[in-house]
Amino acid sequence: MLTLDQALEKMLTALPRPTQHQTLAIQQAANHICAEDVVSPINVPSFDNSAMDGYAVRLADLAQSMTLSVAGKSFAGNPFNGDWMPQSAVRIMTGAMIPEGADAVVMQEEVTLNEDGTVTFSTLPKLNQNIRRVGEDVKKGDVVLTQGTPLNSVSLPLLASLGIAEVAVFPRLKVAVLSTGDELVPVGQPLEQGQIYDTNRFAVKLMLEKLHCDVIDFGILPDNQEQFEKAFVEAQSQADLVITSGGVSVGEADFTKTVLEKVGSVNFWKLAIKPGKPFAFGKLENAWFCGLPGNPVSALVTFYQLVQPVIARLSGAHYQCPTQLPALAKTPMKKGVGRLDFQRGFYRVNEQGQIEVEPVGFQGSHLFSAFVKANCFIVLEQERGNVSAGEIVTIEPFNHLLA
Repeated sequence: MLTLDQALEKMLTALPRPTQHQTLAIQQAANHICAEDVVSPINVPSFDNSAMDGYAVRLADLAQSMTLSVAGKSFAGNPFNGDWMPQSAVRIMTGAMIPEGADAVVMQEEVTLNEDGTVTFSTLPKLNQNIRRVGEDVKKGDVVLTQGTPLNSVSLPLLASLGIAEVAVFPRLKVAVLSTGDELVPVGQPLEQGQIYDTNRFAVKLMLEKLHCDVIDFGILPDNQEQFEKAFVEAQSQADLVITSGGVSVGEADFTKTVLEKVGSVNFWKLAIKPGKPFAFGKLENAWFCGLPGNPVSALVTFYQLVQPVIARLSGAHYQCPTQLPALAKTPMKKGVGRLDFQRGFYRVNEQGQIEVEPVGFQGSHLFSAFVKANCFIVLEQERGNVSAGEIVTIEPFNHLLA
């Protein structure tokens, strides 16, 4: 059986990054991936400005006297343009242009306004105090966004602040989703004997929407080779990636593998992970393919750990590996040697400031309810056995797909 790292390496080595891109107005670019490095055309700030409401001063003037006259005012959008005589200060507001020659701004709380209109400074400021210099945030020519950056409520306003109205983006990934099995019925339809609801396809679609993919739903397919082949060929002709749920485990309908190999090259893997041992990946005629196990927990774990990086690569995005943290096992955990185990857990920071974690509910691959109470995976190494309370384990806090 392949390890998780081996499977990821094989997949990511095989997958290409997108090459085609289009240009969109930034108002339409949300939830796309940046296709080219973006270079700033201007300095930000574009002029020296004040970080405080107060008084712009020349340190040479204060060295002679801590009381100065007021030469005028500088407001945001309405700078001071008068004559700035020696031994005087300029009243200035936050964001206003710094008068030429000023080398500090003293905040108004440190200044006393005298009856004769002069101002007295209680402390001597440091050079450049409370002054935002040209290009302090962004310099002209800086790369502000790299290829692969998500375009969202943080990155797009940055482009707007630079006056950039358009951005090159990769096309959104088209993903076809289908489930297989005579036992599956859509949510909302009464169950008959031996039937279960098709929760995997619903969960996968929700996660794909969070990853900003365009989803093509092919519904539930019966265990019928002719219907499966027809739907599958249609799905892979419309999509960049096809995701199936069920039909990849040993003992399931033989035609699944037959059909998939007929329209492409598919590797059926047994992965050394739990849950999620049966997982399939391959290249079809017009699309890539990921086959998830039928058990709901296994399907979600393999999507999270394996399909998520596949989608990032095909979308042109930078993939962020799951954050892993050490945690104190609050309770014992059962674990068999031989597979990397992803148990659903809940972590918190205790009164001593240490992260502690415990499993949530039963850990069977068919038991989905524990996910509602969990906020992390407890990642137990392949060759590790049972865990005692007080041992250190590794956790992966859920990212936005499960949070």
